[in-house]
Amino acid sequence: MLAEWSIELGAEDPRLEVPWSSQDGQLRFLDLKHRPELLLELREASFYPELGEFLSWANSAEAPLETAKCDTWTSRQIETEEEIFGEPCKFGSYIDLLFAASERRGRFPDHELFVQALARLLRHAPEMSSAAEFIVRRCVDHRDQANQDCYYITFYLHGYGENEHQARKRWGIALKLVQHAMIQHCSSGNQRLADSQNG
Repeated sequence: MLAEWSIELGAEDPRLEVPWSSQDGQLRFLDLKHRPELLLELREASFYPELGEFLSWANSAEAPLETAKCDTWTSRQIETEEEIFGEPCKFGSYIDLLFAASERRGRFPDHELFVQALARLLRHAPEMSSAAEFIVRRCVDHRDQANQDCYYITFYLHGYGENEHQARKRWGIALKLVQHAMIQHCSSGNQRLADSQNG
């Protein structure tokens, strides 16, 4: 799997505000971490069970994360850097991820180390026509009384194939691989913390 990470902290780069809502009020932030039943209101999660499973795990008590936004799409517009896969169709998604602990949301090194570790783990995954990208960006969390300036991660994922069905299937497999990489990284981090406390 192709896996990349980057940092976008410039004034013109995307910035997330939490909670958020669309201008027409049709779309809004859903606090899945504290109200998991709201997952049923998320159209993308009902259309694509693979996404629903990932969102359910990412917002569970065992995960150090929570999600803020997501979307999915199909396209036959293949960019130059995607031509290496040799496929005419792609199925893509993005998920905005936050650390659930407010103190971690404000620590840039935690985000940088997390995306670096994920990219490193995924580069050892089996070869398949898929690509993951993790981008660290700025966030303003209005749930904190101080309107905390913090960070978040936009996670892009694409699966490529001869048609939408094949592209989506590869995307689904890749999404599960990313989830396993996150679990592996978090487990190793917890083990290191336990070792340091016991030492």
